[in-house]
Amino acid sequence: MWALTLISAGSVFFPGLFLLSKLTLRHMMGWGEGDAAVVSTRLVSSVQAVMASSAGCVIVSSCRDVMEDRHWLTDAYILFATPYFAYDIYAMFLCHWHKLQVKGHEEEQQQEELGAVRSRGAAVVGYLRREVLMVLHHVFMVAFCFPASLLWRQGKGDYFQGLLFLAELSTPSVCLGKVLIQYKKQHTLLHKLNGVVMLLTFFTCRVVLFPYLYYAYSRYASIPLYSVLLVAPWQCNLGAALLWPLQLYWFTLICRGALRLFTRRLNAPPKTFKPDHGGCLTQSNGCTHHQTDRH
Repeated sequence: MWALTLISAGSVFFPGLFLLSKLTLRHMMGWGEGDAAVVSTRLVSSVQAVMASSAGCVIVSSCRDVMEDRHWLTDAYILFATPYFAYDIYAMFLCHWHKLQVKGHEEEQQQEELGAVRSRGAAVVGYLRREVLMVLHHVFMVAFCFPASLLWRQGKGDYFQGLLFLAELSTPSVCLGKVLIQYKKQHTLLHKLNGVVMLLTFFTCRVVLFPYLYYAYSRYASIPLYSVLLVAPWQCNLGAALLWPLQLYWFTLICRGALRLFTRRLNAPPKTFKPDHGGCLTQSNGCTHHQTDRH
């Protein structure tokens, strides 16, 4: 009964928070439907990430024996958070749908979406094509990781489950970065600082995480690192084999974006001013003009 209660609570909490945030932004802040939906989606993702990371910190700090020690938060948060991934698939589609409705944004979409921007069916196809990896990730979390974490591990390894919760530490900075880009704030100091935090947290909590799981167990069992692959349950190896390359791919995309922004800034023309024949100071890149006093 308690399992059903927690699943039901999560099924209500995450969509409810999304609707509450969207209504608040629309009616109290005067935002449009699309902007409110996109920002609300990022907000719910960040809230879930903070909750998961907090649970992970409590679990990891409480488990001295990485295999035998248990903490009630482990199973409880798995049950509560699983509905989030189902909700997020739909929330991401709403964001995709609203972006298609923004005037001028259609030019960035694929041609088949341009011809049927009012068709939900075509929008679903376009959404699945654009977000296929994220959708598959969420489906895998519900269809495989949920039973693996709750049933197949048979109460063992709460410490490792807590470490997996800590992977969400990078999510708030990822969400903030997307919001800043959406509102053309990618050249602000906040975006640069957030980018540094995102790189560090994503690398530490997602890229390094999976090798560390195997390293931690090798120390616990006093066996060589390569031997862990042979003794670990197949569910653990399968989950790591599918999820770790995905994190590496996303981290590569983040690094490419950061490098592109950095090189674009380096290649930008210097903002020097030169006097022209009319007595004006003209910026060398032709952006602004300032009239000087003439006596």
